[in-house]
Amino acid sequence: MKRSTAFIATCLSLIIASCTNTSENSFVDGVTDAHNNDGKVNMELLEWTREPQSFNVNGDTLTITTAPHTDLWQRTYYHFRNDNAPVLQMKTREQYFSFIVKTDFTQSHHRFDQCGIVMYLDSDNWLKGSVEYENEQFQHLGSVVTNNGYSDWATTAIPADVKTMWYRFSRRVDDYCIECSTDGVTFSQMRICHMYKGADEISFGIYACSPEESSFTAVFTDMKITECMWKAHDGQQPDEE
Repeated sequence: MKRSTAFIATCLSLIIASCTNTSENSFVDGVTDAHNNDGKVNMELLEWTREPQSFNVNGDTLTITTAPHTDLWQRTYYHFRNDNAPVLQMKTREQYFSFIVKTDFTQSHHRFDQCGIVMYLDSDNWLKGSVEYENEQFQHLGSVVTNNGYSDWATTAIPADVKTMWYRFSRRVDDYCIECSTDGVTFSQMRICHMYKGADEISFGIYACSPEESSFTAVFTDMKITECMWKAHDGQQPDEE
């Protein structure tokens, strides 16, 4: 009986080890892959968290046509939870890097139509940055950070005739920075934040959605990975913990 129990335990250990090794061997780090290819994002490594009804990939250009009533938001102020926006992401365990993408939202025309960058970990933990259409006079350039099931929204008004925007998403372990640019060269800080579940493996990429009765086609180009462009802080030293 002892030999039989030991034999079963050994078999279980081998099965668990085999499954673990298979999982490890199947993991492809999108950031590492891009670093090995002059920063070029391998579109085949992007995975849909939620696939849109209509999208197209043509070389390095991706288009998403949004469906009505799609959004990402959790609880705060509105007290509703929307978690159905299309999200396309790559996985990484790299602790320091930057991701850049250009968005074209020329077709946006209805309140809250939006497209931009995202880091979606699960329904209660994610961040996004985008331009949200408001009316013919102005739009909201902003970001949402959701930790433990509660969202916030930080915005600034920009002219309605702005129809393209670059974003740069940077990681320093479990802290993150979102920047934007109108020319893809000079970036301005939008947001620095901490993600409670963002210390280890993460997924990040792009999204598009139309929270109200609307639909538009968002265009994503110029995706690339660089070294972390969000440099280490050179001012006050960290407190001892």
